[in-house]
Amino acid sequence: MTTTEFQIFLKQYPTYTKTESIDALRKKDYARLDRGEHIYLDYTGGGIYAESQIEKHHQLLHEHVFGNPHSSNPTSLIATKLVENARNYILKFFNADPNEYLVIFTSNASGALKLIGESYPFSNGRYLLTFDNHNSVNGIREFAHARGAEVTYIPVMLPDMRVDASQLDLELSRPSKSGHNLFAFPAQSNFSSVKHPLEWIEKAHAHGWDVLLDAAAYVPTNKLDLGKVNPDFVAISFYKIFGYPTGLGALIARKSELAKLHRPWFAGGTITVASVQGDKYYLADGAAAFEDGTLDYLNIPAIEIGLKHIESIGYDLINERVKTLTGWLLDNLTQMKHSSGEPLVRVFGPIKSADDRGGAVTVNFYDRDGNAFDHRFIESEANKVNISLRTGCFCNPGAGEVALGISRVELDVCFTRPGHKDVMSIDEFRKCIDGKSSGAVRISVGMVTNFNDVQAFLLFARGLLS
Repeated sequence: MTTTEFQIFLKQYPTYTKTESIDALRKKDYARLDRGEHIYLDYTGGGIYAESQIEKHHQLLHEHVFGNPHSSNPTSLIATKLVENARNYILKFFNADPNEYLVIFTSNASGALKLIGESYPFSNGRYLLTFDNHNSVNGIREFAHARGAEVTYIPVMLPDMRVDASQLDLELSRPSKSGHNLFAFPAQSNFSSVKHPLEWIEKAHAHGWDVLLDAAAYVPTNKLDLGKVNPDFVAISFYKIFGYPTGLGALIARKSELAKLHRPWFAGGTITVASVQGDKYYLADGAAAFEDGTLDYLNIPAIEIGLKHIESIGYDLINERVKTLTGWLLDNLTQMKHSSGEPLVRVFGPIKSADDRGGAVTVNFYDRDGNAFDHRFIESEANKVNISLRTGCFCNPGAGEVALGISRVELDVCFTRPGHKDVMSIDEFRKCIDGKSSGAVRISVGMVTNFNDVQAFLLFARGLLS
């Protein structure tokens, strides 16, 4: 970084100075980033934990003896208390009325989404979702298909990759009259970083739809206030927000809507009574009916520690830092051109850094003749200079197909070839689509990204110019 570059940046993004406390926090709580000379730009893939989070959690484990919560003995009771404290703190963090919402612990956001898929009463109903969705939301369609529901996708449109609003309005206006209706969308795209309007929630409710909100990519840098918006189901992963612990997520569900769900099986911890000879079981009330087996009771207390850590920083500060650095990244990347005049990158999603986009910048790189570099080559080159970014379709094939210009006809031909009935590799898929890119490069800015990180990536990008 040169002083001149930084001064130009501050002139364009003066509000960055309001986030200087994050620089001090990085030196204190995330020093290993600079110590290891890491340029971490994969915050949409996973957050980075603070050293203080680990210390507080380890101290808790060091000082107490915890037992399996499914009992009333002393060690079980203290574990139960901490689990319920975390459950209540999650509701507080998202400003969710405990009389209206409850928290179901899952292994991750995908686990929360699977709970909906296997339990929602799809028969004679509709499942409406956007092209722009994580595969764990797409996967729910298999449950819907199996129960005879109508599955409808709403496309996204280039260049900004926003949803076709008129088609969404049309589909929301025609719910099934003889079954239940579920509408699913991400608050923020994990592919293009587009923030989809949360106003859709009440619009859908007005037409009789239940709403499933995938908030996994949104909540690391944005406040989700369930006192202001009222989705019926919200899926989140905690490691996306604050890095530690992994393997824990939650389904935040409205109690009134939870009554619609019917699980296809029972397990340890989910029942009050089960009989072998009587061939009968009775599910527990509330969250317990959806939490299979023994909860991860030793790690769940770390969730409260992580949420308090985020609160100590503040979403306004986090969002401002991400917004300013993303703006600078977009400004500079989109100005880079080869000597032939060919742009170095094409951005999939909004170019301007504004309130309606997040901190992930998804692009493909092109040579001086306009031919795309293989996204895997870009990752391998970034690896050599210790830059962590992510490539592929990011488990979001709908957005990827639109961005990369892969047509329905090409996909139909590809998937109906006899040799591709059961197995298909990425290389085989690329042959199917006439060598088009099968993925992109995602550079995602996060809570403790600093100006030097972005400059290091821009220097790497300039090295690809010819």
